[in-house]
Amino acid sequence: MTVDFAAASVPASASAPAPARASATAPGAGAATRPDLLEGLNPAQRDAAAFGARDDAGRFACGPLLVIAGAGTGKTATLAHRVAYLVAQGVDPARILLLTFSRRAAAEMARRAQRALARATGCAGGAARLPWAGTFHSIGARLLREHAHAVGLDPAFGILDRGDAADLVDVLRHELGFSATRKRFPRKDTCLAIYSQRVNSGRPLERVLEDEFPWCADWRDELAALFRRYVERKQANRVLDYDDLLLWWHAAMGDAALAARLGARFDHVLVDEYQDTNALQAQILLALKPDGRGLTVVGDDAQSIYAFRAADVANILDFPERFEPPARRVTLELNYRSVQPVLDAANALIAQARRQHPKTLRAQRGGGARPQLVTLLDERAQADWVIDTVLRHREAAVALKRQAVLFRSAHHSAALEIELVRRNIPFVKHGGLKFLEAAHLKDVLAVLRWAENPRNGIAGFRALQLMNGVGPATAQRCVDAAGVPGAPPRLDEALRAFDPPASAREEWRGFAALMSLLLDPDARWPAQLDPLLAWYRPVLERRHDDAAVRAADLDALRAIAAQFGTRERFLTELTLDPPQATGDLAGEPLLDEDYLILSTVHSAKGQEWDAVYVIGVSDGNFPNEYATGRAESIDEERRLLYVALTRARDALYLVEPQRYHVTRQPRHGDGYVHGARSRFLDDAVLACLDRAGASPAGSQESTAGQAAAGPAAAGPVAAPALDVALQLRDMW
Repeated sequence: MTVDFAAASVPASASAPAPARASATAPGAGAATRPDLLEGLNPAQRDAAAFGARDDAGRFACGPLLVIAGAGTGKTATLAHRVAYLVAQGVDPARILLLTFSRRAAAEMARRAQRALARATGCAGGAARLPWAGTFHSIGARLLREHAHAVGLDPAFGILDRGDAADLVDVLRHELGFSATRKRFPRKDTCLAIYSQRVNSGRPLERVLEDEFPWCADWRDELAALFRRYVERKQANRVLDYDDLLLWWHAAMGDAALAARLGARFDHVLVDEYQDTNALQAQILLALKPDGRGLTVVGDDAQSIYAFRAADVANILDFPERFEPPARRVTLELNYRSVQPVLDAANALIAQARRQHPKTLRAQRGGGARPQLVTLLDERAQADWVIDTVLRHREAAVALKRQAVLFRSAHHSAALEIELVRRNIPFVKHGGLKFLEAAHLKDVLAVLRWAENPRNGIAGFRALQLMNGVGPATAQRCVDAAGVPGAPPRLDEALRAFDPPASAREEWRGFAALMSLLLDPDARWPAQLDPLLAWYRPVLERRHDDAAVRAADLDALRAIAAQFGTRERFLTELTLDPPQATGDLAGEPLLDEDYLILSTVHSAKGQEWDAVYVIGVSDGNFPNEYATGRAESIDEERRLLYVALTRARDALYLVEPQRYHVTRQPRHGDGYVHGARSRFLDDAVLACLDRAGASPAGSQESTAGQAAAGPAAAGPVAAPALDVALQLRDMW
């Protein structure tokens, strides 16, 4: 196959002609390549969507492509049109691998590609269905099951969710005696976070502890022993955790023959949110497409904010130079979200970054109100000011749902939440409990996971304790007995052979019968859920006071199960990409037609609102005080503030309290500390902001407040002897 990759290495400006548009008229291109396939895209988006050319054999091919998609520049539309364009050029959808960071994002990409094809061809666009679209972890799970024997895996391996993985770590901590040490040993969630950083970043354990968990450095040997036991127990139980899916996939790509086979399976590999990939993911991609042929990655280095999950911004910064000649780079700068004054502030902020792919966002919508820097006395004044301004926008027809208060860490909104409750203003705070983390849903899934993989002792340990009279000791004896040599070959037979406590015998027989149904190879999915839910409902009523409310979640789980063809796909996808909680909109907001959005900046990524309030914009928050030790951490904190700014469509407020109240100070010490102005608000950024809030003397007058006050400053007025007006107001 002969393709001119040299042309692909020439950097393109937003206005440069797309080389592939000429090839769209090549012989054999067909009606699907009519110009309206890319209708509505701007020139830079067209360059990205139509990049490539036909080779001497008439097949459509391309070299490596990096699309730098600035905030609000139509990244999803561009990538979806890229998929549609490939299909229109004759690329088999089954030979397109689309990697995203959520199952919903992959589904949305496929839907948009189908719509684009339908507009261009006049047909339904069904040919654009992408059988290989999904998250890195779900695609990894599918490939590992297909090639399990080549890498020494059981094809029926189970997958632990984060909660189960942490529980297993906790059990092993106790077995190894680390829970009884005289000095503080890391808790289970910290241990799992250290393990995950080590696996995904590829850094030695010593380096991970030094950079991210310095207080745990003295436990290096104990942690290594714990992680060895953790890996051994997972392998004995034939289960993988979330991180193992990448680790095993990456290890499989170390076999040259297998890597070549997997790479040849896909003509084009497209990756969304490439700035959020970790070292393992980047190396997997390079192993799939070592020469970059057919590899397209889309992302924005300025929005790389997940280093705590081992994401490495260097993946996108260094991508072009990983190939020879370097990858083609297309930059999307036309922003469809924000007004220009908001973008001016964001551009000035990100210009401070040490390393970046340069970009200057331009507003398609044009001018608007300048952002405000609001300086206030303390967090109480901040809460009052934010609520007053939110309500003022609401009276100007900006619904509460179209406004958001963003903050660096979840606890930074505490004072605001108290005041919102006091004023009876409904709100939703993002970052709550996941749907599948609810106890009753974990119970049901544990039974299914044990039936899917009888070696999954972790699932069995939980499932057995759902019965009355079965405690941890009995459950562990049963799990151990079912796995020893000479045990009955089927799990249901092992359950019947086990002697349970007298108080559990009747319920035990019912559970064994249920497992027989679930283990039946002829049992259809999702009909298997019906006997399971019928068995579990009495358990639900016995264990939970709000059983009627929780039963609705079981119905929701039944509806979700119908979307998957097999039990294995259902368990895999829900573990790797769980739906959000039906209770995320909990409490009073459900009874109201409107509610304010509160969110950490991390949770706000990908969202947008008409009015955005970023609170606590002071050094110690932006940047976070724990991130000031390394230049790389400072850069990420700057990108975090950049993400916050670019969520705003029309109105943006940065709020900086001058004082932060503290507790447990010395008896005669101050009750607060002074907040310093964020180092990110340099002269260039400040020039893009209007000032409001406290005067140097500390009064809480804003510019608007002074204007409203008018001539009222003439001096004190004596109170009337009888305040009739007050009495009339008090009637109501």
